[in-house]
Amino acid sequence: MSDNKTRKARLTLAALGVLVVGALIGGGVTAATMLGGDDSGSSTASPSPATAKPSASSDGRQTSMTPDKARKLVLEKPTGQKNGLSTGFSKGPVGAISTAVYFWEEYAFLDDQKARQQLDAIVSPDADGYTDEMISEVRKLREQAGLPPSGGTPAGITFSTAVNAVRATSLTGTEGKVVQIWMNYDRYATKADGSPDDDPLKDQDADLLLKWQDGAWKITNEPQYWKKRSFPSAYFPDEHVSWADGWQQVRHAD
Repeated sequence: MSDNKTRKARLTLAALGVLVVGALIGGGVTAATMLGGDDSGSSTASPSPATAKPSASSDGRQTSMTPDKARKLVLEKPTGQKNGLSTGFSKGPVGAISTAVYFWEEYAFLDDQKARQQLDAIVSPDADGYTDEMISEVRKLREQAGLPPSGGTPAGITFSTAVNAVRATSLTGTEGKVVQIWMNYDRYATKADGSPDDDPLKDQDADLLLKWQDGAWKITNEPQYWKKRSFPSAYFPDEHVSWADGWQQVRHAD
């Protein structure tokens, strides 16, 4: 791969750090208890890892538990593929998390035409203007990376996204009809010769609001749910604070 293409890959990845997803946010429970969230309105932002202190417990194992030590959440396997996205996830909390993770790993964040196809398929019809906002972000990102505002991924460069952990909460109480999924992820560029870029994006965070609609989880940004957003402590795989705040590592089903 030429020096110019290598530089473009790195510039593109650097630009990703300022990409605003513009969607949704989480409470403080693990996936196992995600549907037990509060339906009382806006949530208080979680403390940062620097200031948060784990609560005392008679169980030493609980106070020393971390996302890396805890049981991994196994994602559901999709049953189909349509419009560039995996489909067929269940109505339950693991189905919502699986939808978010697969979408984020498959999202064409640098290809505005493919991204629109994906967003048209997964964005709720109640999320007025959301798809256009997302496409605008894709085009801004392309320009920041020195690319034309519209087009596909640069020739000779491929990208992959891997979600490491999630933090999920219900925004509609025990009904769990609208959930917020925070994701911690890494993003990599691969050069034309198959070698990885030397400076991948690591430990990035993004969140999505999903609601169950017409037999599938749809992305939304409706104001009545948006106002209930909350912000988690930072994800660290070996920190108890991250585990206590609801971060759970994920893995794809075999």
